[in-house]
Amino acid sequence: MNEQTYNKSEAAIFRSTKEVFGRLSNMASGYTIFVNGVMILSSEALYQALKFTAHSDIQHKIISEKSPMTAKMISRKYNDLVRPDWNDIRIDVMRWCLLVKLTQNWTLFSEVLISTGDAPIVEYSTKDKVWAAIDTGNGTLEGANVLGRLLMELRHTVKTKDRFECVEPLNVPDFLLYENEIEWVCDETNDIFDLGEDVPEEHRHLAFA
Repeated sequence: MNEQTYNKSEAAIFRSTKEVFGRLSNMASGYTIFVNGVMILSSEALYQALKFTAHSDIQHKIISEKSPMTAKMISRKYNDLVRPDWNDIRIDVMRWCLLVKLTQNWTLFSEVLISTGDAPIVEYSTKDKVWAAIDTGNGTLEGANVLGRLLMELRHTVKTKDRFECVEPLNVPDFLLYENEIEWVCDETNDIFDLGEDVPEEHRHLAFA
């Protein structure tokens, strides 16, 4: 994604989870996720774990951490073992993680997304111009702001589509958690459901058709 410039006075900006829009952060607590029946405490931990689909032991170390920041720091220790196609798929993986977060925490997450109105959503950083944007010193933020733009996509989905209950697995090779292929992820009990022919069409959501 190309870099963009955002007017700070017009944007919904988040950095710390304690700020007004802090619940948009992948570091925010209170958004438990279940994938293949495995409880994951944050979208950050899920995202980091998916870097290591060939290494279930590293996934377990990441997912076992209560702190999203600690989970991220553990991930950095194993940069040499990140799946080789990561740079090609990481944005799609993040989009998938956010969809799963929304599906299983619809009320809480959609509430904060809608609270941003139509303002640009921007993650503020002091150095990351890829996932976030940095302060230029003249009242603007500049960067690709990939996370913010994915959140704006999600906000549009919340505003324009009916609530969906399921997210299909990402269509990439070896999309694994603990050596098992990741299945459809569904609400409402934070569990995985068998999507057979009897599941109503409105309960399906082909995120990556």
